[in-house]
Amino acid sequence: MMVTSRKQYVVSRLVYSEDTLAEDHDKIKRKHKALIDHVKEYLTCDVKRAKQAVLSVLPIIGWMRIYRVREWLLGDVVSGISTGMVAIMQGLAFSLLASLPPSYGLYTAFFPMLTYFFLGTSRHISVGSFPVLSLMVGAVVTRLVPEDGPHANITDFEGLTQDQRRVLVASSVTFLMGIFQLAMGVLQVGFIVVYLSDTLVSGFTTAAAIHIMVSQLKFVLGLSVLGINGPLAIIYSLEKIFVQITSTNICDLVMSIVIMVVVFIVKELNDRYRAKLPVPIPIEVIMTIITCGVSYGFNFEERYNVQVVGKMVSGYESPIPPSIEVFQESALEAFPVAIVGFAVAFSVAKVYSVKHDYPIDGNQELVAFGVSNIFGAAFRSFAASTALSRTAVQESSGGKTQIAGLISAMMAMIVTVALGFLLEPLPRSVLGALVIVNLKGMLMQFREIPYLWMRDRPECVVWVGTCLGAILLGLDLGLALGLGVELLTVVFRAQFPRCSILANIPGTDLYKDKKDYLQIFETEGVKIFRIPSPIFFANIEFFRNKLIEAVGFNPLRVLQKRNKALKKIKKLLQKRDHDITEKGLENLFWTATDDTEELDLPTDLKDLPFQMNWNAELPSEISVPRVNLHSLILDFSAVSFLDISAMKGLKMAFKEFIRVDVEVYIVSCDALILEKLHSCMFFDDEIQTSMFFPSLHDAMLHVLEKHKNHRTGDVLKDTKL
Repeated sequence: MMVTSRKQYVVSRLVYSEDTLAEDHDKIKRKHKALIDHVKEYLTCDVKRAKQAVLSVLPIIGWMRIYRVREWLLGDVVSGISTGMVAIMQGLAFSLLASLPPSYGLYTAFFPMLTYFFLGTSRHISVGSFPVLSLMVGAVVTRLVPEDGPHANITDFEGLTQDQRRVLVASSVTFLMGIFQLAMGVLQVGFIVVYLSDTLVSGFTTAAAIHIMVSQLKFVLGLSVLGINGPLAIIYSLEKIFVQITSTNICDLVMSIVIMVVVFIVKELNDRYRAKLPVPIPIEVIMTIITCGVSYGFNFEERYNVQVVGKMVSGYESPIPPSIEVFQESALEAFPVAIVGFAVAFSVAKVYSVKHDYPIDGNQELVAFGVSNIFGAAFRSFAASTALSRTAVQESSGGKTQIAGLISAMMAMIVTVALGFLLEPLPRSVLGALVIVNLKGMLMQFREIPYLWMRDRPECVVWVGTCLGAILLGLDLGLALGLGVELLTVVFRAQFPRCSILANIPGTDLYKDKKDYLQIFETEGVKIFRIPSPIFFANIEFFRNKLIEAVGFNPLRVLQKRNKALKKIKKLLQKRDHDITEKGLENLFWTATDDTEELDLPTDLKDLPFQMNWNAELPSEISVPRVNLHSLILDFSAVSFLDISAMKGLKMAFKEFIRVDVEVYIVSCDALILEKLHSCMFFDDEIQTSMFFPSLHDAMLHVLEKHKNHRTGDVLKDTKL
């Protein structure tokens, strides 16, 4: 814990307003570049910029130049082999989520990595299938090519089998996803990922984990359940599963339970003894090999009617063009797939880039994943991103660069070309069990709910809203709902900020919320009001209401009451009422003057030869609220911008206070806001630049000096009006 120095410091300087500060200290006049200047600068090319452009487009050049062969190569090889085994198993399992034959999961473990190796900026993420994306792609596949029922009316389907149609749909959706990602990368809109907060992603992935688990139950139980899409699909799927629950294949169920228990225990041991194990135990691979052998030896497919992987595609097929008709049918689904895929990959990449101290570029990552998905889709792979578990294996087993990723892709290639037939007797229930047991991390995110509820309830609402929306409405609509709820919470926080009244901590120049401290001093006649958010059209009325609540009176109503009182006084003066002219004037007014400043009021003071003291005790016939405030200080240190509506509202509010003899001061205003106020003609005869001060203490010292001889006025008891 860092201990703060408690030394004293003393500063002796003049009290400054913004005007006097500008007089004593010259300010640099910054000239803002015009749009044409930015365009010229962007299009200007020299040797240095050309070199930077090449390095940004091909990040491999940057890390290959510093590659330490003796120190890093062995770690990359070991990591690549370990990650490759996990990638193979996950590719086979996640292809079931995409409603595709398992062999196409191996394609996703190979092709996207080839291009990401050259274009990606992350040195540690393992590129390949991701369960959430697989499920989202699978939703489109089963919608256009259902297991039972007519397929979509797409001319490109002619002459194709059901599996071929599904592969065409998945690859076309992936191709379109890649186009979206590439376009966003070229247009430099990588910042879009910031709108997917950690809370939203957590709720969304938890909902996706529940969808994934439900989708795998049919394999674990050995049931034949048709895929369902649309809102409440998870409810209908569970209904169909429970209707057929008596038809459960006991062999599938027992195998799945045993595998889930064993894999869970070994994964826990891997986590507990991570520091002592050179490489995590590849339990998924071990269990896959064992079950393959047992299934083949005891002929599970024939004897126990167990669904197996079946015929594996040997080698690689020729490239295929995407279907434009599928583009038209799936554009709305492909965009959220692109966003989610990039958001997950970028968040994981950011964790490891911070840990190993190297930069990553969000826009280049979009380009890399866009090209990778386009390239992979041409060879029949489906949506690629990264998986946290697979990336953790790549990093923890010694991987330093994407050479480990390339080796893992080579492992997938070897299995596809030469060893795929060995996986043909693998029961699909085993793959389903491996998928479910790997959901532990995502399902454990439910523990965030009580934490968020205790510490940040709007964030908790985002989490729960996103999760429930994605569960009940589907992942695409759920993501849209989550974004909507998240933006509403941002609007809520900005529209209804926690304003506060500040007071001075005695003996310091510090001003804090007076509710938070016992020993705190609030100067009589002065109110300090802090606004902790931007002021714009949506919260200007809230701000004005809070300001009125803080000062304890409505200046506009006070002004109206005073005007009514003035009318009565003028009428009495016209009648020459001796009570008021002889007895009352002495106490109603401070001093007699020949003229007074003209105010912009419905009824003004110019016809009165006296200056009113509205805080005096007036006769019962005249009811005017007393204003025990002479100065209002507004702390703008947290105000980042004002819009035109806010300026109009502030100007009106300031004038209302000024017209009831309350001086208004603004402190710690941002220089750009001050420039905008000047450019928007905010200042006039009543609202002047002299009301702006660089710090709160400067304004307070100015107020104390100005009102050191302030009189509160005499009390009038016997005057009649």
